[in-house]
Amino acid sequence: HARDIEPPLSIPDALVKLVGTPDLCSKRWVWEQYDHVIGGNTVQRPGGDAAVVRVQDGPKGLALTVDVTPRYCEADPYEGGKQAVAEAWRNITATGALPLAITDNMNFGNPEKPRIMGQFAGAVRGMAAACTALDFPVISGNVSLYNETEGRPILPTPAIGGVGVLEDARQAIGLGMPAGAELVLVGTTAGWLGQSLWLREIARREEGAPPPVDLASERRNGDFVRRAILAGRVRACHDVSDGGLLVAVAEMAIAGGVGAVLDPAPAGLPPHAFWFGEDQGRYVLAVPDGRALVPEAAAARVPAVLLGRAEGADLTLRGAFSISVERLRQVHAAWLPAYMA
Repeated sequence: HARDIEPPLSIPDALVKLVGTPDLCSKRWVWEQYDHVIGGNTVQRPGGDAAVVRVQDGPKGLALTVDVTPRYCEADPYEGGKQAVAEAWRNITATGALPLAITDNMNFGNPEKPRIMGQFAGAVRGMAAACTALDFPVISGNVSLYNETEGRPILPTPAIGGVGVLEDARQAIGLGMPAGAELVLVGTTAGWLGQSLWLREIARREEGAPPPVDLASERRNGDFVRRAILAGRVRACHDVSDGGLLVAVAEMAIAGGVGAVLDPAPAGLPPHAFWFGEDQGRYVLAVPDGRALVPEAAAARVPAVLLGRAEGADLTLRGAFSISVERLRQVHAAWLPAYMA
């Protein structure tokens, strides 16, 4: 089991490496070259979970995102299709918006080959299950097939473009956490490392099943998070996806320009699995009063635990390590400009 692998790098060294990978690095080099302000109507700029754009003079706003994890789809097309829809739903939810609908872009190899057609059919079934459970219908889409070079197909890539609505765009929140906020982790952490970025980039292995997607939990957790955001009780929110929990907190720290002090991983779960596992249905919330929010989540049958507090200039794990947010920011920003140069 991947959780039993002896970690080749320490937790902080693995974090530094992960935030600088092509998958997780900042894409600012790309989007800053285009008009991302859109006539002054952009409320949340690129770089977060979803962009938020005001509709004309407001107050309504639209949240927009595009998501897919091809390595999940390669390992299990059904679960990968479910996950792509669920992640788009989570990214819209994390801004406070109500997810409304998706468009899909189905990118696959040669469907005349049974394996490729099986990938396509499995992904469609998984997407359909998620769309039904999350009340997130497909309203348009397109297909790109025969994507192969010398007989080698691309990874199955059912890209999901999602849109949601905010009745008042001023209620949208981003992922930049403010100093003094308490951090609350919503969702269950089992330390799922199959097909994770930690497994690929740190352990140099690509194996196992992708993380399963519990659609009932996705709906319950996300609806709770959205209610808390719209009630004005959340200062920042970020869903946990590629790279796992510690990467999510690091991205919130980089965006907010503030550090955090985190509690250790719970007993019985290897630290690398807790911090880098890619379990689904999770969010990190930065809130004024986490101790009040956690029991409310329990009453709603939503798992939630206090994770730590936003403060200082370093990302610190009590009793383990401390790393400067500025160093993380530099590593996060460096890969793409260097590659393009």
